[in-house]
Amino acid sequence: MARKVFIAGNWKMNKTAAETAVLCRALKEKFADICPCSVEVAVCPTFTSLSAAIAELKGTNIKVGAQNIHWADNGAFTGEISGAMLKELGVEYVIIGHSERRQYFGETDETVNKRLVAALRSGLKPIVCIGETLEEREGGKTEAVLEKQIKGAFVSIGADDFKKVVIAYEPVWAIGTGKTATPDMAQDTHAFIRKVLAGLYGAAAAEDTVIQYGGSMKPENSKELVAQKDIDGGLIGGAALKADSFYDLVKNAIG
Repeated sequence: MARKVFIAGNWKMNKTAAETAVLCRALKEKFADICPCSVEVAVCPTFTSLSAAIAELKGTNIKVGAQNIHWADNGAFTGEISGAMLKELGVEYVIIGHSERRQYFGETDETVNKRLVAALRSGLKPIVCIGETLEEREGGKTEAVLEKQIKGAFVSIGADDFKKVVIAYEPVWAIGTGKTATPDMAQDTHAFIRKVLAGLYGAAAAEDTVIQYGGSMKPENSKELVAQKDIDGGLIGGAALKADSFYDLVKNAIG
């Protein structure tokens, strides 16, 4: 089964609810001519803007995701959001383990696993992020780091649940540093990720898994990146914050 291209915009801490509504209206108009049979598209606003995005994008070919999820269903976790809360809003996807969560907020492989379990329990589709830092890449530790992150994330996750997961490889060293990964470099790493997944769940399951690229994909390089055998789309940062650039990126990626 051919993997479907999946491109998701991670808006990070940008856009108020009012600004989200404006951007979603522009996206709705732009993306009306893109067939959902050729690509899955999602946007992931902040928690406070999810309702606005869902209201504006209802009935369109653009899905809505959240940027994080807590592992508990309820309780004394001030400032956190549960899977049930996200599901009630109409959220479909949730980003888990983003490099910024790992860097700034103490995310670990263990907490990624706990959030993944919670997302699956709530019926959400997880986008699990993995990636190495510049120091790790230059130290020749890329494969060891990625394998550790993958195995840590999927502890206790069975084969049936694994089928519901998207992987996003984000080389931390290529995000906002001026350094870039070539398509060949990105492809080599994606192929390695698929190999590790095959070791955990079998070759057929690994072959069906969507693996996004999250290293500064832009309209100018999306076509060449997605053309690689093991790159199935992108988790997009800055280019997703404007309707024109996000549309051009998606349109170029699918040819």
